[in-house]
Amino acid sequence: MEELNFKVIFWIIVGIIYVISKMRSKPAPPPAVPPEPGSEPEKALTFEDLLREIQRNKLPAPPIRPVVANEEVEDLEEESKSIEQVDYSYRDHDKIYETYEKAKQEAFLRPSMEETMKLENTIVRYGQFKSYAVEEQPSLVAQYAQDLRNPGSFKKAFILSEILNRRF
Repeated sequence: MEELNFKVIFWIIVGIIYVISKMRSKPAPPPAVPPEPGSEPEKALTFEDLLREIQRNKLPAPPIRPVVANEEVEDLEEESKSIEQVDYSYRDHDKIYETYEKAKQEAFLRPSMEETMKLENTIVRYGQFKSYAVEEQPSLVAQYAQDLRNPGSFKKAFILSEILNRRF
């Protein structure tokens, strides 16, 4: 209980020291930048000056009309013609759609899998996958239990009992 009180008191003291140190340290004023020689000292802008500047920025800029030679205008007209064919249809030019439609029509004429399958054609081989089966090996505990049950393996049983019942 005393240890808990000591921890609480310690952290309260640390907090008080931190607050006092923050209060004592004042932020340093930013260093004054000397004005450059030849520049005018900045004067405070009034509300009217700011309003005039905003009004001036709101006025639209006069449109700039570029001077274009006649040859350039002709080139622009040729370029404005679209190279892409707007009325191009992939269904008319690609054979993919024809092949798909043809296969779709033929699908109704072909017999289904159920109609073509005959039981006589099915090859049935029992035990075909026995070579892939994993053989279960008896565990080590099962082998020891079998050795303990067998009276002919007394030597193994004696050694096993010495291993399991250690004296040291």
